[in-house]
Amino acid sequence: MVKFCPKCNNVLLPSEGKLKCPVCGYTEEGEKEGYEYKEKLKRKEEIAVIEGNEIETLPTIKIECPKCGHTEAYWWLQQTRCADEPETRFYRCKKCGHTWREYD
Repeated sequence: MVKFCPKCNNVLLPSEGKLKCPVCGYTEEGEKEGYEYKEKLKRKEEIAVIEGNEIETLPTIKIECPKCGHTEAYWWLQQTRCADEPETRFYRCKKCGHTWREYD
């Protein structure tokens, strides 16, 4: 049977012989039956930024670089958050190479 934290309503997980809330730290004595770890989740990988000669094949846009003020940059879209959220726009200045991002 799954138990939930009375403070924040998250699932209590087995930890050191007790049931513990991974969010607020609430602990209680309880049965561990029915709990089983299938696999440990991996940490998110870093976002890959385009480098090298690949950049020259990207489209350009008229936008001011926040670092040097140049008004032309390469741009690309990348999904950096959940699939139900919009993509992130990346820009790279054609003059100084500064890369920045813009969210919707």
